Amino acid sequence: MLRYLALLLACLFLILAIIGIFLPGLPTVPFLLLAAWFSARSSPRLHQWLHRHPIFGKLLTDWETNKSISRKSKIIAVLMLMLSYALMLVRVDNSWILISVGLLFLLVAVFLVSRPEPHRIS
Repeated sequence: MLRYLALLLACLFLILAIIGIFLPGLPTVPFLLLAAWFSARSSPRLHQWLHRHPIFGKLLTDWETNKSISRKSKIIAVLMLMLSYALMLVRVDNSWILISVGLLFLLVAVFLVSRPEPHRIS
């Protein structure tokens, strides 16, 4: 029963990660990491597929081996945070929401930038 719940959550988080690629404001990486974690506990086939995926695989391997994030991923993520916040500034009138989300985005950006970059073999 728990295995099926974990598989359901893995699929849900994978769908959210894919949507997050195209929708500013919806994070991709955290949902992808959750999908990988739940798939490791429920479906070896899905877990292997994620790790062999041409887009997701390198990111997951870097994170699982040494908790690192590539510079390109960091730049894209921070730019998406900035774009999302800029859209919120235009559309949201509630200053408490703007301040709260701004602080959350700032914390996420600091976390991302503070992660090491993967070691490259030359």
